[in-house]
Amino acid sequence: MDEPRASDPERTEPAPLDRAARAFSWRLGPDRAFSPARPALMGVVNVTPDSFSDGGEALDPRVAADRALALERDGADLIDVGGESTRPGAEAVDAREQIRRVVPAIRAMRDAGLKLPITIDTTLATAAEAALDAGADAVNDVSGGTDDPELLPLAASRGVGIILMHRLTLPARDHYSTAYPREPQYEGGVVEAVRRALAERVDAALDAGVERRAILVDPGVGFGKSVAQNRELIRGAGRLAGLGAGVLIGASRKSFLAAGREVPPADRDPESVAAAIMAWLSGAEVIRAHNVLWHRRALDAASALAWNNP
Repeated sequence: MDEPRASDPERTEPAPLDRAARAFSWRLGPDRAFSPARPALMGVVNVTPDSFSDGGEALDPRVAADRALALERDGADLIDVGGESTRPGAEAVDAREQIRRVVPAIRAMRDAGLKLPITIDTTLATAAEAALDAGADAVNDVSGGTDDPELLPLAASRGVGIILMHRLTLPARDHYSTAYPREPQYEGGVVEAVRRALAERVDAALDAGVERRAILVDPGVGFGKSVAQNRELIRGAGRLAGLGAGVLIGASRKSFLAAGREVPPADRDPESVAAAIMAWLSGAEVIRAHNVLWHRRALDAASALAWNNP
C-alpha cells in the first residue's frame, strides 16, 4: 500500500501534546537523524547587513562562529545561518552574494568546533549546495521550494533535511508587517489554508525524491498574515502534524508580538518566549529563536510542568 499523500484529506493528526504517538525525528543525512529529547531550539545567526533584528552584527565569519558557539552554550540544538534578509520589504540577494556571506561563516563555525546541525536559510539551489559543501546539514527554504525548481531535487540527491515554509508572496512585495490595508484572505481560515498549501509543498518534495522523514514544515508566521492570523497559526500549530512532518515555528521578535506598541525587536524577547511556549504546547517540535537562553529555560520549565520531566 502506497504511503498517504500529505494532501490526502483522510490524514489526521494526533492531539497536541500527544508526543508518545508522534516521536519526533528529522533525517539530516543518509546515516544521521536529529532526535531531540527536549523541546528543540534553532538559534539564529544572520550574516546579513539588513535583517530586522540582528542585521550587521555577524558579518565577520569569526564573529558568526563566536555567535554560534554562544548559542550552543545557551542551549541551542540547531543553528540557522542566513545570507539574505526575508523581513517585509527586503530585496532579493543573488546566489553569488549569498555564498560570499554564508560559506566563510559556516566554515568558521565548523573550524571553531561547532557540532550542532546547521541549516542554511536560502531559496536558491546554488547557494544551498555551496553551504552544504561548507558544512551545513539541511536547507531552510522560506519559499517552500517554489523560488528555484532545482532546490527540491538538490535536497533529494544530497539526502539532506529540508524545511518548507509557507508565505503569501515575495518579501519585496510584502512590506506591510502589522499594517495591512486589509486582512489577507485565506479561504477556510488561515490555519486550514496554510495546511493545504504546505501539503502541496510536501507532496512536491516527495515527488522530487525527498524522504518524508527529512521534511519539516513551517507555517510562516509573519509572512503575509495579519496580527490575528499569526496568533491563530501559533495556536493551531498542532493541526499541521497531519502532514506527516515535524513542525517548526519562527515567531521570535516579530512585529506582530508587540502590535500597537513601539517595542524594538531586541526588546521583544518576553513576548517571543510566550509565543514559543504556546506554539510548543500546541504541537510544534522546533522553535526558531534569537535569545536562545531565555527560550531554553522557559521551554525546559514548560516541559517539566507538562510531564513532570526532570
